[in-house]
Amino acid sequence: MFKIHSLSALELDRFLARRRAGIGLPVEFHLADNLSHILCRIHQLLPSKSSAILLDNPAAKLDGEANHELTVIAAGGEDPTCAVGRRLSVDGSFAGEAYRSGASRHAAGEDLSGLASVDPTITAPRNLLAVPIRIEKEICGVVELVDRAGVDSHGIHDLRLLEIFAENISLSIQSVLDNRQAQQIAKRDNLTGLFNDRYLHIALTRAIERCMKNSEDLAVLFLDLDFFKRVNDTHGHLAGSQVLREVGMLLAQQLESTESIPARYGGDEFVLVVPGLDIDTATDLAEEIRTRVLLTHYCTEPGDLQTETLDLSGQTCSIGVATLRCHITEDLPVERMKSTLLRLADSAMYVAKETGRNRTAVAGSPVQRRRSPPRH
Repeated sequence: MFKIHSLSALELDRFLARRRAGIGLPVEFHLADNLSHILCRIHQLLPSKSSAILLDNPAAKLDGEANHELTVIAAGGEDPTCAVGRRLSVDGSFAGEAYRSGASRHAAGEDLSGLASVDPTITAPRNLLAVPIRIEKEICGVVELVDRAGVDSHGIHDLRLLEIFAENISLSIQSVLDNRQAQQIAKRDNLTGLFNDRYLHIALTRAIERCMKNSEDLAVLFLDLDFFKRVNDTHGHLAGSQVLREVGMLLAQQLESTESIPARYGGDEFVLVVPGLDIDTATDLAEEIRTRVLLTHYCTEPGDLQTETLDLSGQTCSIGVATLRCHITEDLPVERMKSTLLRLADSAMYVAKETGRNRTAVAGSPVQRRRSPPRH
């Protein structure tokens, strides 16, 4: 009996990182069901002992590495579960040859076992068909049939039909990528690339729920650039926009190793949500960020916005800090917790400004400032 099996949605997700904007989003459109349906249609029109959809590792391409393996993400056959998840070298395998060459292939003979069929239950395949799968002109995988019943002598008709199915597979994957890119764009600030304030409220609510469930703390840092209007008045709004973009990059780099939510709240204000941080660690992080903002030179090279080199230095910021365990002392609805943390961190930031700027203030506590490092 011919059966269909594919990787789970969670397992499929890593094969969809073909655009950097798509990282971290769930698989939409039930891709696993779509691929299984396509394999079922293939079997109806091109009966075979087994079939498989194989994809390369997109992370390797993003890192500029060569792909040496394909992974079976969906398969059909008498026992497809033994094939799904199996990795196949692109060197010396039939599917790998189609992947490397970018050309549809057909092979027939007494014994093709040396070409490493993706179905381990078929030890001596007699004919194989493989067609590359392309996404935006880039080859990302292969669809393969093993022991196609009634294949014509040259396999031309079957290959053409299989190429149509390969296009359907490509469209299914492309739909997911386009949809997740649209979602990602909708939650990003156009200037800095950080999350926007609308998504911040959604993500903060989810983060609080998760931290409450796991008995973890959560920190909210509210950051405002000091005297930022002077940059706009002195050097123009394009220079100001370039500085904001570079500050956004600095914040993203500072938090890249954490499960944080860096967001531009509006104007020259930023909010950083960092799950798992207690008040002391959050204060230390705020001081590290404050120091980095101070020591960084901005517009040192021509940018997309500010095309002239300015080498601006001395920019300071004021930061307010609040945490879930330290500042939420009563049982509140999650939405109230969210608004309370934002309000307290925002108020602390204004305390830092009113007491001299270039400081970190913890909600309900005296302001702090480490001794500033020497300016060069």
